[in-house]
Amino acid sequence: MREQKRQWWKESVAYQIYPRSFQDSNGDGIGDLRGIIQRLDYLQYLGIDLLWLSPVYDSPNDDNGYDIRDYHRILAEYGTMEDMDELLEEARKRGIRLVMDLVANHTSDEHAWFIESRSSKDNPKRDWYIWRPGRDGKEPTNWECGFGGSAWEYDEQSGEYYLHCFSAKQPDLNWENEQVRREIYAMIDWWMDKGIAGFRVDAITYIKKNPAYPQLEPENGRAYAAIEQASLNQEGILDFLREMKQEVLEPRGAITVAEAPGVPLSQIPDFVDETDGVFTMLFQFNHVDLDIKPGGKAEFIDWDMKKFKDALSLWQRESNKHGWMGLFLENHDHVRSVSKFGNDGAYREVSAKMLAAYYFLMRGTPFIYQGQEIGMTNCRFDSIHEYRDIGSINLFRDETAKGRSAEEIMDYLGRRSRDQGRTPMQWNAEAEGGFTSGKPWIKVNPNHTTINVEENMKNGDSVLQFYRRLIALRREHPALVYGYYEDLCMESAEIGAYRRIYEDELFVVICNFTDHPVALKELEEITFGGERVLSNYEEQEQGVLQPYEASVLRWPAGTGGHRS
Repeated sequence: MREQKRQWWKESVAYQIYPRSFQDSNGDGIGDLRGIIQRLDYLQYLGIDLLWLSPVYDSPNDDNGYDIRDYHRILAEYGTMEDMDELLEEARKRGIRLVMDLVANHTSDEHAWFIESRSSKDNPKRDWYIWRPGRDGKEPTNWECGFGGSAWEYDEQSGEYYLHCFSAKQPDLNWENEQVRREIYAMIDWWMDKGIAGFRVDAITYIKKNPAYPQLEPENGRAYAAIEQASLNQEGILDFLREMKQEVLEPRGAITVAEAPGVPLSQIPDFVDETDGVFTMLFQFNHVDLDIKPGGKAEFIDWDMKKFKDALSLWQRESNKHGWMGLFLENHDHVRSVSKFGNDGAYREVSAKMLAAYYFLMRGTPFIYQGQEIGMTNCRFDSIHEYRDIGSINLFRDETAKGRSAEEIMDYLGRRSRDQGRTPMQWNAEAEGGFTSGKPWIKVNPNHTTINVEENMKNGDSVLQFYRRLIALRREHPALVYGYYEDLCMESAEIGAYRRIYEDELFVVICNFTDHPVALKELEEITFGGERVLSNYEEQEQGVLQPYEASVLRWPAGTGGHRS
């Protein structure tokens, strides 16, 4: 294993805020910057030192802020740039650094650049976006965008189509144009001057397109082929990313967390090698997308614990040699982890703690998504009209139009919609969970009366308090940050376990992912002689893990540590 440099961001614990759903300060039903400022003491209490803030830029909100109208302004419903400056300063006082979302694959169709680009074919900014004439009276290619339907939108005024990997109101920037890249780099500089620590880099592996713009082969009888085939991690993308690193990210000392779908394990050195990689760390999605049928449309497939462990451990083992991972189970694009990987009924609290221990102590910087630390669950939506996510709404429309039943698609959305992770933060048992004094922009989960921050802070054995203990444990022991990762119990379909080893200090994390006790001969061998430093059960039984039990054991330096 290559010796890793000690870096503040490796030792940090990160927290993601989805501003629209975190805390409303003015009663309009929408979370805002002043609401975040009001809750900074809570983040400090939890032990957070790195905050990822999802977009608060000026936006028409077609895709909840990921369609940016102006990179240098704050959306009015979130507050002002003065509020942003105050948030940065108040966070700094509490030892919390902030990273923003860098959305550079696309803008809003209301951005000044696009308004100019679409105004005429000879406009100087025409080539800032990707325009093509139609083909035989149809779209230039048969590419389907990420939110359903064609990836091409016809513009009546100029008689051509523009490309959008996502919503039609999110036209893709043309990264082949050097002026576009220079504007993006200048914007990065502008925000670094504000005092942010860096960026979570959104959808960055889409910025390079197949220059031939080929027709693609559709699957499963679909009219369109997925755009990923011609726009995801294409050859030549690293030229753009290395230029961005050399021109602005590295000189400014910006940390970067890349949302990088489509990056294979073999490319970890290119993307996050400590010396030569283009980003600081990377999110991979294999473990959260195991239940989706490849190439299918709103279709589930069976998956098991072995596949889940493999999906995580492959990247963990590779990161022993190259770079650093961003660790997560939830974010604004995914459902609640206790509902997906745990048991959100009778074992909600204990399974939420188990999941926390399992991912949090792996090799990388752990990210907590708002509400995860209190064990928030998926919410039941009774009608498609209760959803707000454009991808979910479009999916329901398109698939029911093809003849699939509303019940089938609603069931799918109940288990996969991005809105499951976007219901408002549950602060207390009062109306609307203490999120707002008005009508929330999206429904609050009715279980906020029992699952909320206030109750978690009162209860010394709550999910929240378990996260605080995890954070304190990781902060105290460098082995849980810099330690070598080694798999255990890989053949078990019930147990997830691994070692972390650093400077002769050894930790073992061992977790039961089932609702029944599990006895393995290996357990006694693995745990022999170790001191249990954290568990979600008060009493343990030798050689047996209770339902959803998690145990963290330690062998201190000098004891030799059992390594059989």
